[in-house]
Amino acid sequence: MSENNFQEIWKESLNQLRAQYKQENRENEFNLWFNLEYVSDDQNTIIVAVASDFMRESMIKRGNIEIIKNKIREICGAEVEINFQIKNSSVTNEKKSSDFSAENSSEKIPENISQKNSFDEIKIEKNSSTQNYENEKLQFFKHPDLDEKFMFETFVPGDNNMYAYQASMAAAKNPGKMYSPILLYGGSGLGKTHLMESIGNFIYNEKQGKIKLSYLSAESLLNEFTLSLTTKTTQKFKNKYRNLDVFLLDDIHFLQGKDALQEEVFYIFDALNQKHSQMVFTCDRPISELKGITERLRTRFSNGIRIDMQPPNYETRKAILLKKMALMNKNLSDDIIDFIAANIESNVRDLEGAFKKVAGYEEFMIETGKKITLETVKQLLQEQINSNFGGNISIEAIQRVVADYYNISFSDIKGKKQTKKIAFPRHVAIYISREITENSFTEIGSEFGGKDHSTAMTSYKKIDSLIKTDATLDNAIKSMIKEIKTKK
Repeated sequence: MSENNFQEIWKESLNQLRAQYKQENRENEFNLWFNLEYVSDDQNTIIVAVASDFMRESMIKRGNIEIIKNKIREICGAEVEINFQIKNSSVTNEKKSSDFSAENSSEKIPENISQKNSFDEIKIEKNSSTQNYENEKLQFFKHPDLDEKFMFETFVPGDNNMYAYQASMAAAKNPGKMYSPILLYGGSGLGKTHLMESIGNFIYNEKQGKIKLSYLSAESLLNEFTLSLTTKTTQKFKNKYRNLDVFLLDDIHFLQGKDALQEEVFYIFDALNQKHSQMVFTCDRPISELKGITERLRTRFSNGIRIDMQPPNYETRKAILLKKMALMNKNLSDDIIDFIAANIESNVRDLEGAFKKVAGYEEFMIETGKKITLETVKQLLQEQINSNFGGNISIEAIQRVVADYYNISFSDIKGKKQTKKIAFPRHVAIYISREITENSFTEIGSEFGGKDHSTAMTSYKKIDSLIKTDATLDNAIKSMIKEIKTKK
């Protein structure tokens, strides 16, 4: 082996290509399809590491390797070959050379962050030593409450969420320091939970599982708190949550109007803040818009870093689809990827759902000896694309459509009458409310005559069970959902 004669030339080549792609508003594409790590060189051969065989073949097929070779020739006049090593595909707690991360500086991220940021503000980290990617098998520590697919490696940062990504990475690397608490807020499917669980997974692996970490929703916290009251184990509850090293609480908007739970969360917050634990919260709206929250708790949530999560722009949506395609070993054509990215604009969850639908249909087409076309994709996603237009869906809108469908009054479906003529449509409305809104069962129940969490859940389960065997009901509900989304 040589003494890495081409390392600086390699670095300069990629820097120039990055600048070129950035100028063409294609930097997300560059980040995915030029994701190569220099390992070493031998005479006129450069050895690089790539994530998978699929990524290697895709980069070659797209001509990206030739682009790099041409750029090297342009810079130094040398003709080089590029050989590959495949990185270990298992998830590890080691830093990846291609990860974007916030710099560990003393500069504090602004408290209320909604502005955009560019990729050139991100530091790219390099491993200090060459790794044996084929043989390395590092243990992944699985926390029972965290989803292992939510990792920083699977998150695609873009202009809409770059600050959120930077702050989350900084919090993961230095838990409990200047990036705590973090409040991520915004609509459904924008990556709040993904980043929160990525923080948890990163810290849990860094500490090799030897850490007190809790991830749960505010609704689950209420259920646990209520159980501790009925079983007279409140001290056990307090000891559990006031001694955590990492506290990840999803959907704090659920705390509205729950005074006893808010008081307990306030004391949990203060206890963890004093011991410099890492805290991360998510909410579906700015903290200032929450109602029924005590001022002292509102102040606590506002004291940290508040980050507004926005829907991804076209470039980010395309990068997400390209990464999803690589992870799932799919190879959809560029025109199909462009179409999905251009037309599914609402959030990442809908975008990934559309991609999975198309990818699943492509498998069916392959089995029948046919190839999926853009026209097929347009028909396949027509209903989803149409449903993406409009604002948020209210429970009242759902109640009115369901009431009209079953020819009962709006006041009846909201009320407490239990006749079969009224009760069944009410079950349907509760089911639809849970399916197409982000409201909890408790919030939904309160809109239907003040029903509690368990009653609303029972209604949902009843309809969910029926539609599996009753095609007529299933079609009726789909028809109502379509009308609701059209009217919203």
